Amino acid sequence: MSLRNKYQNQIVSQLMEDFSLSNPMQLPRLNKIVINAGIGKLYKDNKDNADSFFHEIYSLAGQKPVYRKSRISEAGFSVRKNDIIGITTTLRGDRMWNFLEKLIRVSLPRVRDFRGVSKSSFDGSGNYSVGIREHVIFPEVDANKTKGIRPLQVTLVFSNSNPERSKKLLSHLGMPFSK
Repeated sequence: MSLRNKYQNQIVSQLMEDFSLSNPMQLPRLNKIVINAGIGKLYKDNKDNADSFFHEIYSLAGQKPVYRKSRISEAGFSVRKNDIIGITTTLRGDRMWNFLEKLIRVSLPRVRDFRGVSKSSFDGSGNYSVGIREHVIFPEVDANKTKGIRPLQVTLVFSNSNPERSKKLLSHLGMPFSK
């Protein structure tokens, strides 16, 4: 059963009982997933490596990412205004649910010495962020052909939520929290 069907058919009723709510619109909902990756000097040093990383993000997200540019110059970091410093993509709908299912069921278990994700990575609005040190944990990325291992940040954005409700929803979806 896919995560989306599990959420609609089982988890909604469980959460309504857990939170003693009468209207399902009061429940936390996953609105979008944002994937961010900084590339910094990678783009300046070798544009082929940066383009390779761009295509790897494209393949694992299922949609085309966008290059992010710097807004100001910063001499300490050797960054000029409008230099490309990152890649981002926002997933919604079916792509979001497919990516979340892939993250929970396939990619996170592939992490070496995995002991679960942190329970304390929620912000005040109930959004959850997880840092991934090696993007090669995703099955679409071939570790033998990649031109460098790069970190990613994945942010799950919820509506109608607080950290406790988001945590409960993610645990019902199967997010492997550390003990």
